[in-house]
Amino acid sequence: MTTISDPHVPTVSAEPVEPQLLDRDASRSRLAVVVGVGLTLFAVLNATAAIYLYRGISDLRVVEGRLEELGTFEQRIVARLDTVNNGFQSRFEKLDSQLQGSFNEINGNIARLEQSPSLTDGAGTSSVSEPVAATGTVMEASSNTDVAAEPTIVDTPRPPKRRVAAAPPAPNPGYQRTETPDGKVYYRKIN
Repeated sequence: MTTISDPHVPTVSAEPVEPQLLDRDASRSRLAVVVGVGLTLFAVLNATAAIYLYRGISDLRVVEGRLEELGTFEQRIVARLDTVNNGFQSRFEKLDSQLQGSFNEINGNIARLEQSPSLTDGAGTSSVSEPVAATGTVMEASSNTDVAAEPTIVDTPRPPKRRVAAAPPAPNPGYQRTETPDGKVYYRKIN
């Protein structure tokens, strides 16, 4: 065998300069193992995230259910407070109308008392027709001239009727009443 050697060309030896650490088959199998382990870790992380996400969603649904119950509870409380408020309002309106009627009756009585002296003349007889009484004996007594000097039932003024309004119920010490500037009334339970 002849060898031609060129001094400028480097010589190539039969053995590689650097030995390969792994051969191709071993490096492929190791790459497959690393990729498999990575994919397994990714799958485990996805499964863990899915479990926590499912738990979070179920907790959120439970909270939404409780909030819906809270809304219906609030509506029931508002309805009951409106009922109580309407009851108080109707009692106050009834009391107001009774007081207004009493004031009107008092004003009417005062007006009649003011007009009474001007309607009678010096003899004590009234120039206005006398009211009709229910019994004939009263009419006979008022038309009799001998009895005219004594006051009759028709001539005596009647005291005004007194209406005693029922007292409003005492406030419940367990609740605090709050009235807003727009006229709404709220009650808060005191603990």
